[in-house]
Amino acid sequence: MGQRQVTSRGVVTPEAVPLEFQAAGIGSRCVALLLDLMIQGTVILTIVLAVGLAAAAGVAAELPEWIGVTLVLVLIFAVLFGYPTALETLWRGRTVGKAALGLRVVTREGAPVRFRHAAIRAALGLIDFQLTLGAAAVISSLLSRRHQRLGDLVAGTIVLRERAAERAAEAVRFRVPPGGEAYAATLDPAVLSAHDYQAVRAFLLRAHTLRPPVRADIARAIAQPLAERLSHRPPEGVSPETFLVCMAARYQQRTAPAPHGPAAPVDLPAPPR
Repeated sequence: MGQRQVTSRGVVTPEAVPLEFQAAGIGSRCVALLLDLMIQGTVILTIVLAVGLAAAAGVAAELPEWIGVTLVLVLIFAVLFGYPTALETLWRGRTVGKAALGLRVVTREGAPVRFRHAAIRAALGLIDFQLTLGAAAVISSLLSRRHQRLGDLVAGTIVLRERAAERAAEAVRFRVPPGGEAYAATLDPAVLSAHDYQAVRAFLLRAHTLRPPVRADIARAIAQPLAERLSHRPPEGVSPETFLVCMAARYQQRTAPAPHGPAAPVDLPAPPR
């Protein structure tokens, strides 16, 4: 089974089945960047004013002037580099601006970014945006079919637009197959992030339209990492798709005990008692 790939059309499985994402364009990324720059600018302005007031009040007047200048430059660099690095690492590829526009950074394979990816993007962002005033980022994005700026190309990442940000997702509830309540109760939905759930939901809503071999392969590819994270081995008779349905139902029970909307179009055998 090959890995997922991200194209200009979104995240696509090896069987050429697109998931619920598409590559973000330059316009939405620019707006998200402006929001982040406003936040960073506010923090930097606060730092400069605080240092200026401290100097005017005579705080640490005995220290050389170059120490104060160096401190301000270090803090400014920490804001410009640390803000995107920390948020994208801890917030699964999002900053405040990206979250407002419904954008998320992922690897080329569609996996969540790690500190290494975020740090490379932030470091090269100083060239993409600050040193070239955004010219390098725009030119690189226009020349790249995946709208990748220089930092994305080096880090191996891409910025996606989540469809949930464009329009409200249809309310759908997933039900545990009859007779599988006891099995479903053994699953911990806490390991399922909102990003994971969207991928599971996208597959389950389209599963009935796929050919059986493709349907089984995709279900196995999505279920395996989740089961490993749970340290769980489904019992004999529980298919990967049944496991995903139970996980989706448990996730909804945890986040919204009584979801509204039609039942999802799934037709699965009940797990063994």
